[in-house]
Amino acid sequence: MRILITGSHGQVGSSLTEQLAKHENTEVLALDRVHLDITSQDAVNATVAEFEPTIIINAAAHTAVDKAEEEVDLSYAINRDGPKYLAQAAQSVGAAMLHISTDYVFEGNKAGEYVETDATNPQGVYGKSKLAGEIAVAEACEKHIILRTAWVFGESGNNFVKTMLRLGDNRVALSIVGDQFGGPTYAGDIACALIQIAKRINQGDAVEYGVYHYSGLPHVSWFDFADAIFDVAVVQGVLEKKPRLTSITTDQYPTPAQRPSNSRLSTEKITLGLSVKASDWKAALNNIQAYTE
Repeated sequence: MRILITGSHGQVGSSLTEQLAKHENTEVLALDRVHLDITSQDAVNATVAEFEPTIIINAAAHTAVDKAEEEVDLSYAINRDGPKYLAQAAQSVGAAMLHISTDYVFEGNKAGEYVETDATNPQGVYGKSKLAGEIAVAEACEKHIILRTAWVFGESGNNFVKTMLRLGDNRVALSIVGDQFGGPTYAGDIACALIQIAKRINQGDAVEYGVYHYSGLPHVSWFDFADAIFDVAVVQGVLEKKPRLTSITTDQYPTPAQRPSNSRLSTEKITLGLSVKASDWKAALNNIQAYTE
């Protein structure tokens, strides 16, 4: 199995690189944006032609949700054009393309969990550019898996867990949004899920290509997630004392980009179809010291 990873220094990309280093009979080419600019079609074509991967995993993305409202061209270049070039290159060498997408492709006002067939209606530039990327990948590469996820956190990069630990270290009280709900998803679990799928494809197992949802359970609010983070941090001695938490509404914490109030993704399809279990975000907090390093 020959795997090309893009965005190798991101939360998921770094986990992919680390986990795949332990796999036998697997050749990995892990590239960050310095070594491969996915917005350059020539660069993508040259890299793919030389390495000849059997699987391409695109973990590169412009994920700065608020900045995306101003950096429109950059968002579409990274989130739409780059994936399109990678998918076209994958098709040219007969490779499968695994592409990470987001809950932001939905409007976020559904009462229950979002399933893969629900209508998309992104509300901001980030979601719109990611949806455009999904469409581009599906059109360009026959063997494609689009993995929508949400609320990603891990030991590398910036994320909610790290922010909470940093703020909790120097504040006695914090206000956290309590009316947005979703499934926190550990980057290491996303990487593991992608590797499981890649191995199935490489082994020639029957795989239904298309869109899958993958995120953490149980679903919680940001307030609930923060509460759990601080409980673990105090028990494990990362923080001396838990800050006093107050639940606030989205309206009380305005941001340039609109956030979905409901980011609950159903993971039933990926569990039944590909035997991939939902991310266990509570277990991922057990080694909370790793998020402070």
